[in-house]
Amino acid sequence: MRIRDGFPGQRLRVLPGAVAAAAARSGPTSRLLVTDAGYFPHAANHGRARTRGASGTIVIVSAAGRGWCRTPDDLHRVDAARALVIPAGVPHEYWADDDDPWTIWWMHARGTDAAEFERDLVRHAGPDGVAVVEVHDQVRLVADLERVVEALETDETYPSLLRCAGAAWSVLAQVGADAAAGSPLRGEPVRAAQEYLRTHLDSVVEVAALARRFGLSTSHFSARFRAATGGGVIEYVKRLRMARACELLITTQLPVADIARAVGYDDPFYFSRQFRSVHACSPTDFRRGAHDRDR
Repeated sequence: MRIRDGFPGQRLRVLPGAVAAAAARSGPTSRLLVTDAGYFPHAANHGRARTRGASGTIVIVSAAGRGWCRTPDDLHRVDAARALVIPAGVPHEYWADDDDPWTIWWMHARGTDAAEFERDLVRHAGPDGVAVVEVHDQVRLVADLERVVEALETDETYPSLLRCAGAAWSVLAQVGADAAAGSPLRGEPVRAAQEYLRTHLDSVVEVAALARRFGLSTSHFSARFRAATGGGVIEYVKRLRMARACELLITTQLPVADIARAVGYDDPFYFSRQFRSVHACSPTDFRRGAHDRDR
């Protein structure tokens, strides 16, 4: 027999319908509103079925143990350090594993931001729209979900609902980013390469040499890098260099030629062309505009 709640040590909050309806009518909470949230530790025999789906997006993070989710089109296994995302309106049933029941933090969210999150996540989901995302930083994600629960536990006033929405947005952003980046293990060479590039802005970038450094073929490394960042290595480096150049232009009086060399460009004229392609102005004009805004 499956039970919906009632687990020792649980935390559970559900907004009254009238409060949720009022909060959804205007302001930031019309874009993202958490209506239900909770924490179920070692939730043996936990389960829930919704033949018509839920009215909002469901996010369940398994902090430990294992659970399952079944829809008319698929069966999903949810291990520890995974986030289960069930879009609004998708019929489903989920439950804790009998041998290793999950410990979960969860929330239900409505609004245009939640709907946009669902649309962005669909390419990482199964045919039923449900996604199981490998979590990269479980401590941070659980901390934000705890903030969601704490805000609802405080009271049902607008400030608390707004704080709750802010924490919930962070949850959605982290899950979406983790889905886009893929498996933490699969993405480790890319993250290591990104860190290397951030700390070697003045070095010559050769994609083949970078791939060798992290033990991958050039084609495999390039494909992984593009999948994780949305672009190629050279473009990524250019953006890093231009961001650092902006910082130096604002915070120092270094000549443009010196800034160019500091971020890896021996030719200041080429640096200026690259800078203009990103910021639509010359480095000198950028510095002048930044100083004018400070007056």
